[in-house]
Amino acid sequence: MSRERPILVTGATGFIAGHVISELLRHGYDVRATVRDSSRADVDHLRAVAREEGYAFDLVEASLDADDGWSEALRGAIAVIHVASPLPKSRPRDPDEVIRPAVDGTERVLRAAIAAGAERVVMTSSIAAVLGGHDLRDGRVRTEEDWSIVERCEPYEASKTLAERAAWEVAAGSELELVTICPGFVLGPLQRAGTNTSMDVVDQLLARTIPAMPHMGFSVVDVRDVAIAHRLALEKVKAAGHRYIVAGDATWLSEIAEILAAEYRPRGYRVPTAELPAFVVRAGALVNPSLRLAVPLLDQPILVSSARARGELGWRRRPMRETVIDAAESLIAFGRAPGRR
Repeated sequence: MSRERPILVTGATGFIAGHVISELLRHGYDVRATVRDSSRADVDHLRAVAREEGYAFDLVEASLDADDGWSEALRGAIAVIHVASPLPKSRPRDPDEVIRPAVDGTERVLRAAIAAGAERVVMTSSIAAVLGGHDLRDGRVRTEEDWSIVERCEPYEASKTLAERAAWEVAAGSELELVTICPGFVLGPLQRAGTNTSMDVVDQLLARTIPAMPHMGFSVVDVRDVAIAHRLALEKVKAAGHRYIVAGDATWLSEIAEILAAEYRPRGYRVPTAELPAFVVRAGALVNPSLRLAVPLLDQPILVSSARARGELGWRRRPMRETVIDAAESLIAFGRAPGRR
C-alpha cells in the first residue's frame, strides 16, 4: 500500500479507531479521520502521536447518516479503514435505531470510496456477525465461513451482520478491494478519558458495582492487536476479498474477574469472583437493561478460530492477562475505577 496518499479512518474518537490511527501513524502513514463535530472531538492524544512520528493527521466532519463531507473526506485517499458503527449500552426499543445507521453508514462510506477511486476498504465487523443466533453450546469452533442468523439475533448482532453483508454487496459490483476484520471482545488500554462500552466489564468489576457475575463467555482480544490486524489487512495483497476473525481463546467472565482479583485485591479493590445463578440474571433482566443484554450470552462458550488471520496476515495476539491488566491500569489512571476501599 502506497504511503504517498493518506488513509481515511472513520470515527476517530472511538476506542478501536484511536488505536488504529496510532498504529498507522507509527508505521509511516498519513491519516485523515472523520468525526461528527470537530469542535467537540477529543483527539489531542492522536495529534501528539502524529507530532512524535512526523506524519500528517487531520480531521474532517462527516456523519454516517448524511452524505455531506464524505467526498471531501475521501479526496486523494488511497484506502479507508471503516471503524465507525453504533454500539448500544442497552438493548434499544427499536432494533432499527442500531441497524439502520450501521447499514446505511457502511453503504455510504463504500460508495463514497468507490466514487473517489480508493483502492481498498478495511471494515471493522465483529464476531457478532459470526456467532449471533447460534446455540454455541454445541462445542463447534466457528470460522469466517460462519454467519450470524439475523432472524435470531439481538439488535447489535443484526446490525454488524447486515452491515458487513451490505459492504460485500456494494464492493461486489466494483473494483474496490474489501477486507473485513471480526474482532472478539475488545479490551485494552484507553488512550483518553471517556466512556467505552466494552470496557464497562472491567470497570464494573473493579468498582464492584455488581456483587457477582453472570456465567458469560468471551473471546478477549487486545485493542492494540485489533489495530495491528487492520494495518496488516491494509498492507497484505492477498487479504483482499477475505474476512478475518481476530479473537482469543474461549474465556468465562469469572476468569477475567480472577485475573483482576489477584492483581487488585491486594491494592484495595474488592473485585467480585462469585457467579450469579442463571435464574437470578433472568429475573434481574426484567428491570436492569445491562443484565438484559447478558441473558442471550448465558452459558454460551465463545469458540472461534483466528487461524486464517495468523496464517494469511501473520497476526499474533498478546496474552489475555496483559490485556486485562493494561485495561484496568488505564481505567484507574483516568479515574474511572473508584472501587478502592
